[in-house]
Amino acid sequence: MSKRYQISNLTRGFLRLMAAVCVVAAMAAAQTAVPQAPPAPQSPSTGTAPQGKSNAQSAQKPKDESAKTAETHITPAEAKQLFSLVDELLKFSSQESGFPIKSEVKRQLTTRADVEHYLTEKFNEDEDAKRMQRSEIVLKKFGLLDRDFNLKPFLLALLKEQIEAYYDPKTKTVNMLDWISVDEQKPVLAHELTHALQDQHLDLDKWSDQTPPDVSLTSSEDSDHLAKDELDTAREAVTEGQATAVMMDDILKPMGKSLIGDPEIVEYIKQQMAGSENSPILARAPLLLSESLLFPYREGLSFEQDVWMDRGQTAAFTGALDRPPSSSWEIMNPREYEQGHVPAIPYLPDIHPLVDSTYRPYDIGQVGQLDVHILTGLFGGDSAARDLTPAWDGGIYWAGQRLNATPAEQASTRSISLFYLSVWKNAASAQAFVHLYTDELGRKYSGLKPDKTAAKASDNTDGTVEQVYSSDEGPVVMTRRGKLVFVSESFDLPLARKLASLILGAQGSGPLQSASAGRPSALPGAQFRAANFVPSETLTAPVVHFLSDCGVTKAVVDAALMAAHPDAMVPFGRR
Repeated sequence: MSKRYQISNLTRGFLRLMAAVCVVAAMAAAQTAVPQAPPAPQSPSTGTAPQGKSNAQSAQKPKDESAKTAETHITPAEAKQLFSLVDELLKFSSQESGFPIKSEVKRQLTTRADVEHYLTEKFNEDEDAKRMQRSEIVLKKFGLLDRDFNLKPFLLALLKEQIEAYYDPKTKTVNMLDWISVDEQKPVLAHELTHALQDQHLDLDKWSDQTPPDVSLTSSEDSDHLAKDELDTAREAVTEGQATAVMMDDILKPMGKSLIGDPEIVEYIKQQMAGSENSPILARAPLLLSESLLFPYREGLSFEQDVWMDRGQTAAFTGALDRPPSSSWEIMNPREYEQGHVPAIPYLPDIHPLVDSTYRPYDIGQVGQLDVHILTGLFGGDSAARDLTPAWDGGIYWAGQRLNATPAEQASTRSISLFYLSVWKNAASAQAFVHLYTDELGRKYSGLKPDKTAAKASDNTDGTVEQVYSSDEGPVVMTRRGKLVFVSESFDLPLARKLASLILGAQGSGPLQSASAGRPSALPGAQFRAANFVPSETLTAPVVHFLSDCGVTKAVVDAALMAAHPDAMVPFGRR
């Protein structure tokens, strides 16, 4: 399958969509009552009239929506006011970001039924959604989702709960909602119109979708996929971070404050993003989904603020689009980006002579620093994530589906075998990860037990230590050699050992080898290490990409408003 279906890709798609959902939640604090009006008010002449009822009305709805009473709608006069705000906020967004206004932005007032139809269509037709759905099996194999979790209906319900306004780069239209008050949509518009300006600066759809669309079938294709694996996740964080920064300054401006003049406010915003009192579906989301939702907004905002303060507006906005970061590591460590540093990725030798007779390639990608943060947080809690995330030094994985898998097996983790190579900054961190990962195996597999007769004794010549377990889905082999940890799941034992020997041996004892790809010039004063440049899509990338592509989210907007008014009693209920 395409690299975009990999775990990193899945997180990326989810992060994009979830991040959008997060911004809308912050908006909830500005909720005001609006008078009852016809459900489909006429739009001003400068925009498009609301569409008629769509098929979404007959779609299955979450239980918390089915009992909903008639909602209010903005009046024609309020709709006219809302449309006029587009031009006003477009100018503000241009001033804040430095992006020039090259054309008028189309606008449209949309009904709830149309939004639900839009989301349903994205799930059924959007390439990111298809990648994400296929990656679901790999995420479950890793233990990032429970085996019985049904991703698609949960995400659809979550998005219906969270989405507010959204900019559609395909139609070049900002879509506003007819059941949300004007005051509540204002900061969301500042956010979404920043996306419109980004789109005018470059083709946002094309720019944010850099990963190869096809299945990786050869060693050279594997290298190409790995070299571009985390690129989309980093770019999503840039675009959402920029839009959130502009939205935040729009909220702060009446108080005489700004992100640059009052930098401490960002940490408060990030803390508030974790709140979900007005988002019951988000509150019960798995850690993978909630982190994927928040990452582009939370870490993207910090990234933009740091670059803006260190290098100025141009570097933070047009500079970050023209010379984008290539990894979640750079987003989480913006000074490394400013200095032109990029992470190396482990080298993947040609594995196809070993696997192609038994498996069809299913997924391949990097396990980036964001992925490790989610993985260690899920397996060991906040303390494990805090300790091990900074110690990450690279990671890759490959998943194959058995050629003889039955149709029923193909829809489950039983058809998938995978290996995961992780690299750590020191042997102690590698050992700690082995303990963490091993302790989690019993939750993923039934009948897990150590296979002491199969495990090899320690190899004192190279320090290799092997642990073997049997499970209902085949052998699990954990192999550690110094700072390297190789995990094999469901490959038969002889093949698992051949793969471990080949891949661990290929890493050598010096600096990591890596796939490479060209990159635009660095920020002024920085020297990029082109030979080590490795843009990539991470394990969770598909989820991030899809979610943030669906529009701004409640959680982020609520957080922004709470940060701007920390002493106010902000109401959360609003729909």
